[in-house]
Amino acid sequence: MRDGFPKKQKNMAVKIRLQRHGKKGKPVFHIVVANSRAKRDGKNIEKLGIYVPTTNPATIELNVDKAVSWLEKGAQPTDTAKAILSYKGALLKKHLNGGVKKGAFSAEEAEKKFQTWLEDKEKAIQAKKDKLTSSKEQAKKDKYEAEKKVSEARVAAQQKVEEEVNDTEEATETAIADETVTEVAPEVNNSEEATETAIADETATEAAPDKNEEPEA
Repeated sequence: MRDGFPKKQKNMAVKIRLQRHGKKGKPVFHIVVANSRAKRDGKNIEKLGIYVPTTNPATIELNVDKAVSWLEKGAQPTDTAKAILSYKGALLKKHLNGGVKKGAFSAEEAEKKFQTWLEDKEKAIQAKKDKLTSSKEQAKKDKYEAEKKVSEARVAAQQKVEEEVNDTEEATETAIADETVTEVAPEVNNSEEATETAIADETATEAAPDKNEEPEA
């Protein structure tokens, strides 16, 4: 191996690209260095890290120093791999290393610049995670409030139905009672009239003189 390239592949174009692994619907991509003529999922020269796009934010693990080394040896990243290398700072570190070689600044200054960038990047990532967490909590709270309103509306509707049923039952009972009173009243009146007539007849009978009784002299 010379300059990091296998002897047989010294004159071959080398790429940094993604190699798919994982299950259907749950892809895990390996970030690899491979011969540009090799099949996409074929044998690679070296694995640099992994990329999982299904998490939020996406999970990226990258050996930055190895990636920079391959970039400096002429390995060409695909568009997706280049975006990942930029996101993790590999392209920046390659640029800073170039500045050191040109004498623009020292290796210590370059490392300090890179660490400052990493800290700012980490803060940005953490801010995004916090925002996502806050959004999830708010969504959970909104869902709870919505379910609570639905439950309250269901209870209110049930109470209304029960009140209407009770009102209907009371109205029915009142109607039945009124109808019963109406039917019984004439019978009571007739009974009272018959009683009064009987009393009157009895009184008249007692007051009338007996025909067989002789008048006193």
